[in-house]
Amino acid sequence: MPMSDLEDRARKARDKKAALGTDVDLESYEQEASPHSEIEDLDLLPEDVRKAALNVGVSLDTESGGTYVQVDQTPIHVDSNMEGIEFLDIATALKNYDWLKDYWWKLVPVDQDKYTADVAQYPPAGYFIRAKPGAKTVFPLKSCMYLGQSNLNQRVHNIVIAEEGSELHVITGCTTPSHVQRGLHLGVSEFYIKKGAHVSFTMIHNWGKEVEVRPRTKIHIEEGGSLSNNYVCLSPVKTLQTYPTAILDGRGAVASFNSVLYSNQGNIDIGSEVILRAPQTSADSVSRAVSVGGEIIARGRMVGEVPDVKAHLECVGLILSDRGRIYSIPELDGRCGGLDMSHEAAVGKISEEELEYLMARGLSMDQATGVIVRGFLDVEIKGLPESLKQELHKITQLQELHGGA
Repeated sequence: MPMSDLEDRARKARDKKAALGTDVDLESYEQEASPHSEIEDLDLLPEDVRKAALNVGVSLDTESGGTYVQVDQTPIHVDSNMEGIEFLDIATALKNYDWLKDYWWKLVPVDQDKYTADVAQYPPAGYFIRAKPGAKTVFPLKSCMYLGQSNLNQRVHNIVIAEEGSELHVITGCTTPSHVQRGLHLGVSEFYIKKGAHVSFTMIHNWGKEVEVRPRTKIHIEEGGSLSNNYVCLSPVKTLQTYPTAILDGRGAVASFNSVLYSNQGNIDIGSEVILRAPQTSADSVSRAVSVGGEIIARGRMVGEVPDVKAHLECVGLILSDRGRIYSIPELDGRCGGLDMSHEAAVGKISEEELEYLMARGLSMDQATGVIVRGFLDVEIKGLPESLKQELHKITQLQELHGGA
């Protein structure tokens, strides 16, 4: 599609509200970001950026397959260390590769809602990742989206392409420094997982208390391909709404969505949709949610379009105060016979027996509650390399859980 047509569709959709989630007043945020200088050596990164990245699991001092750091709207550092893996800022990739236009805005419609339209109307920022056929990441690729300017509307558009037989592991941390409490993050991500390719994508959010977040993600998976999509948010946020959609378009394709949420304020509206379009495809969506005062809406939708598919939805939540709310919305949409689709949901409280057991061994009530909550949130996630599992475990265990345990 010509760029002029994209811009026209974006303009028309600029004031179109999202189908889900609390509406955001785009005009209440700064539209232009101050530029930043590029940094060739990670050792020269400002300490506040390095510390914020570490808080979301992006250790810039350890080995990685490549690194991308964006401050506000500026990619300040990009490198790739592995043969067969390309890691570029998206503006450079669009200039270098004319063929990339065949992927740009092809999965996520530019006029999906006013947030996608807003991203489309500004110069592109974000990353481009491509694993060439058969290439595999030994160490995960790491990216950090850092919102350092107060009251800014930060816009991101990412493209990830895993070519046939490749393997990608990506960890992305999105964060703000302590002095930035208000802001808006709009993120568009399009994933193309080709035949027999495997992708694990782990996103960890650590925002300011008045930050609003609107990711928009779509994934296309071909025959024998797989996705493990993992989302972690354990810190306060004003509003967050995300609903990634995966299309399983080839025999044997697999998608797994896992979310770990802890809320003491605001509104978190999170979910996923999987469309099973080919035989022998399978999908699962598992969420663990704890509310000590905030509202969590956990959505899940599985659409079975052909026979011989399997899908499962699961949401388990704990409410630790009278101010908390967890609202689970599972949907199964079977459109033919020969399906195996299921869901389960449970919302409750911490077991008195577990509390008494730990307190009898010398823990205070707060300490005992913390142990139980961290164990509840520390779920086993399939498809991750062992090094990434260990990093995720550390974050879950060491994260300060405000306002509750």
